[in-house]
Amino acid sequence: MDTSQQVIEKDFVSISVIDQEGNTHQLDAPTDMGMNLMETIKAYDLPMKGTCGGMALCASCHVYVESNHILKPREDAEDTALDMAMEVDEEKSRLCCQIPVSESLEGLVLRMAPEGE
Repeated sequence: MDTSQQVIEKDFVSISVIDQEGNTHQLDAPTDMGMNLMETIKAYDLPMKGTCGGMALCASCHVYVESNHILKPREDAEDTALDMAMEVDEEKSRLCCQIPVSESLEGLVLRMAPEGE
C-alpha cells in the first residue's frame, strides 16, 4: 500500500476539557477500554467528583458540551439527576458519566459545571 494512502488507526480520541477556572486541558480518551468521559476526566486528576460512580444519580459530573457534536439523547435517569443540578443549560448540559468514549467524540469540547453540585 502506498504510504500516502495509509489510514492511521489510533485507540484514542482527543477531547478538550475546560475546568472551572477556565483552563483548557487536552485529553486523550481511550476508545478501546469501555470508559465513559467521567472516568477519563478523573484519570487525568481534574476536579471531577463523580460521587455516585457513574450511576446518573448525583449530577456531580455535570458538564456543558461546547462543541457541535451530536450525542445520544439523555435518558430518563440523566434528566432526573440534572433536575437536581444547578445552572442547567437545556441544550448543553450532560452528565459525563453517561457519555461513553467512542470515535465519534474526536474533537469534543466540554466545560465543567461550577462546583457545588
